[in-house]
Amino acid sequence: MKIVETYSHLNGLEFLLVHKPKLWKEVQNVIKTIDGEACKTKVSKEKTMKGKLLYSPIDMNKSFKEKLENLQWNESRVNYWVTKDEKLIRKTLTMPPDEQKKEIEEAGDSPIFSYNQTDFVKDRVAIEVQFGKYSFVAYDLFVKHLAFYVGKKLM
Repeated sequence: MKIVETYSHLNGLEFLLVHKPKLWKEVQNVIKTIDGEACKTKVSKEKTMKGKLLYSPIDMNKSFKEKLENLQWNESRVNYWVTKDEKLIRKTLTMPPDEQKKEIEEAGDSPIFSYNQTDFVKDRVAIEVQFGKYSFVAYDLFVKHLAFYVGKKLM
């Protein structure tokens, strides 16, 4: 594979180039080593392309996972409990998950389990691998990664 286009959200690429050049090089090298053609394993069921081999998002994600984890890029997952009471959420935000749940229950509310997950993180740099599902790009940039940052900072 190769990088054809970049979008530097909030100057993220420039930050990597100046402050984390080794990590940026690792990402570039991983992308170069992925054989996209080997990931053409999904057989189309669409009427106009029936039987045609397409890129499999599952196989592509698997390739990225294998290569990035070998370089100590790991998934990050932050679990937490929420409820419909905004003041109670703000009160419990900085607590560990088990304390959040207990506090919500003691207040008489029903705790709702949730989490934020990021595909790969290393040295405070996050990577989200996404093929298709373009509608989730805005969510990943504006909600998920902001929550990842805030959650890691507070907890």
